[in-house]
Amino acid sequence: MKQLIITSDDFGLSSGVNRAVEEAWQTGLLTCASIMPGGDAFDEAVAIARRNPGLQVGLHLTLVQGRAVLPRSDVRELVDAGGRFTDNPVAAGMRYFFDRGLYCQLKREIEAQILRVLEAGIPLTHIDGHLNIHMHPTVFRILNELMPRHGITSFRLSRERLSHNLTFDRERRLGKTVESIVFGSLANHCLPRLERLGIRHAGEVKGVLNSGRMTEDYIMNILEGLDADLTEIYFHPGRLPDAEITRRMPDYRHEEELAAITSPRIRRTLKELGISLVNYRGDVKAYV
Repeated sequence: MKQLIITSDDFGLSSGVNRAVEEAWQTGLLTCASIMPGGDAFDEAVAIARRNPGLQVGLHLTLVQGRAVLPRSDVRELVDAGGRFTDNPVAAGMRYFFDRGLYCQLKREIEAQILRVLEAGIPLTHIDGHLNIHMHPTVFRILNELMPRHGITSFRLSRERLSHNLTFDRERRLGKTVESIVFGSLANHCLPRLERLGIRHAGEVKGVLNSGRMTEDYIMNILEGLDADLTEIYFHPGRLPDAEITRRMPDYRHEEELAAITSPRIRRTLKELGISLVNYRGDVKAYV
């Protein structure tokens, strides 16, 4: 039987995201949420996780387009005067790779993000990253050491079949091709080490190439073509109005993505196809 993980990213970014996560867990198909320790609504997200203990929470590692959890004095070369990382993912990726002097600051900040969640009483079982920064070679090298240390047993291996995506959505063909090559190469770099560490991962991750546009129609199109035993689909649901997600992601279809996660039509199709809902621990979620 094929298994499907349904994840919401950006948990803790804003109240609009948090409300959508709780709704998607209680009335929809959501099985996991990935929390941003530096998000403005982190404390609210922790409260939601505590009152919904079946919702598995992972770390949405944030080293670009977000706020550090350490004081600026500890990560001075990573952040601006307000303690924020750059909004430019390409510039960040280049600096993190070539400037070896940043390694210790990155390691301190990454571990601080892990510990902020654990110290809030939320067990972490998986790691992914904002803009997939968790697969960056320097960041991944650090995670190789920190995941076993903190009992983190699963990792989002962000690779998606370009041909399957383009069958149903021909937008951004050039951009998707570049993303498929880049993230596919990073995934190939990560895979051998994950296997040596015994870190679990899904066979394919949907959402890499259609981020912010995981609508009901698109999900319906791709379900029959899932070919991995374990697939993850990640979303960015949100309840509007919400100034923070509108400012950060003006083109994302937050409420349409929430509608997809809570869709009776998708639920029925999953039942018909015999696809079970699970989290990264392997716990099965009954169809709501």
